[in-house]
Amino acid sequence: MKNQHAQLAPPLFLLATPQVADPFFHKSVVLLVSHEDQGSGGFIINRSTDSRVAEVLKGMRIPWKGREDARVYFGGPVQTHLGTVLFDTEEATIPLAEGEEKPPAEFLGVRLSRDSTSLARVAQDPPPSFRLFLGYAGWGPGQLVEEILRNDWLVAPLNKGLLFSHTPQEAWAAGIRGMGLDPEAISTWVPGTGKGPVN
Repeated sequence: MKNQHAQLAPPLFLLATPQVADPFFHKSVVLLVSHEDQGSGGFIINRSTDSRVAEVLKGMRIPWKGREDARVYFGGPVQTHLGTVLFDTEEATIPLAEGEEKPPAEFLGVRLSRDSTSLARVAQDPPPSFRLFLGYAGWGPGQLVEEILRNDWLVAPLNKGLLFSHTPQEAWAAGIRGMGLDPEAISTWVPGTGKGPVN
C-alpha cells in the first residue's frame, strides 16, 4: 500500500521533532505550501529576525504604513534574498492589480504572493495578520517524505491563529499541544531512536 505521507496535501503545518538538530529547523513550524513530484516547499513561520519590514521595503522604495516594530521573518535557507508576503484577506481586501504576472496563492482566506505590486498595495494599509518572509524552505524529490518517515516532522492541519501568532517563539509548543501532545514530554524524546512521540 502506498504510504499516506506520499499524499501530503498542502497547505498544512510541519512541526520539527527534537531530533532535528539543524539550527535552521530545530523546533521550527513550517507552512507547507507545495508538495509535488519535483519537490516540496514552504516557509518557517516562527523565526522572526532583527530586521524591520520598514527598512527592507525602504530599500525597495515601497512606503510602509504599518507598525514600525513589524519584523521580517526568516522563511528558510533557500534564496534568502527572495521576499514573500502573507496576509489575511478577511482583514484586508487587496484586489489583484492590473498587470500582475500571476494570481497569488490563496487558502483559508490567506493570500501568499511574491508580486511586488501586491506587496506595495498591502504596505499602504497592512492588516494585523501580515508576514514578510525572506527565503523559503525547500526539499528535493522524495526528500520530505523520507524525513517524515524517519520521524523528523509531525504533520498537522493548518491553523490560522498559529500562522499569525503574536508570540512566534511559542508557536512550536503551541502546535505540539494542538496535536494533543505534551511539549515537555516530546522534548525528552531521544534523537535517533526511530520512535515517534506518544500522547
